[in-house]
Amino acid sequence: MTKPAYKRVLLKLSGEALMGDDAYGINRATIERMVADVAEVARLGVELAIVIGGGNIFRGVAPGAQGMDRSTADYMGMLATVMNSLALADAMRQAGIVARVMSAISIEQVVEPYVRPKALQYLEEGKIVVFAAGTGNPFFTTDTAAALRGAEIGAEIVLKATKVDGVYTADPKKDPSATRYATITFDEAISKHLQVMDATAFSLCRDQKLPIKVFSIVKPGALARVVMGEDEGTLVHV
Repeated sequence: MTKPAYKRVLLKLSGEALMGDDAYGINRATIERMVADVAEVARLGVELAIVIGGGNIFRGVAPGAQGMDRSTADYMGMLATVMNSLALADAMRQAGIVARVMSAISIEQVVEPYVRPKALQYLEEGKIVVFAAGTGNPFFTTDTAAALRGAEIGAEIVLKATKVDGVYTADPKKDPSATRYATITFDEAISKHLQVMDATAFSLCRDQKLPIKVFSIVKPGALARVVMGEDEGTLVHV
């Protein structure tokens, strides 16, 4: 059997990916399918950490958050990621996968706090670690949290799971002639104004020489193909 291309990875999931075809919230069939993909990667012996967004939950309260203080709104978003992390970890438990949720904000009655040595220990023990509450600070996205945690745990790559199967020359929904990049450098992505991640996250990955792989979480088996080093999605590298 071919060995995986990576030993330790950081998977960034958007909260919206959990909605499936629903308007907001968590679609059970969707989360179970994602967990099946994660289980496939775990069986390959890959150490996997996950950062998940909160857009699927925050979308439901966003109209009421208009005009709200930015820091308050961001903390609400962090709490939404905690809810998603708990749902994801519970679905993994039901699938027979051992997962640990670690939060950047203190809610010790619900989840344990993020402590880097403990997270590394869990990964080495073969447990999946779900990092909740972003960076724990307002004004930073979960993309930045993914870049930060990826660098902290020594991940070999950040896997950015989206609804699009890579980075394209143009928006494939608007331009049928758009083509997918198999690989692209950080500098090329900047010069072409390609939105891979937000600027802070992207700069952090570039500075730390931490490659990013953009792929579609909607495609069955895509996560495993990425981990095996196959031509799936777009690799952004130094």
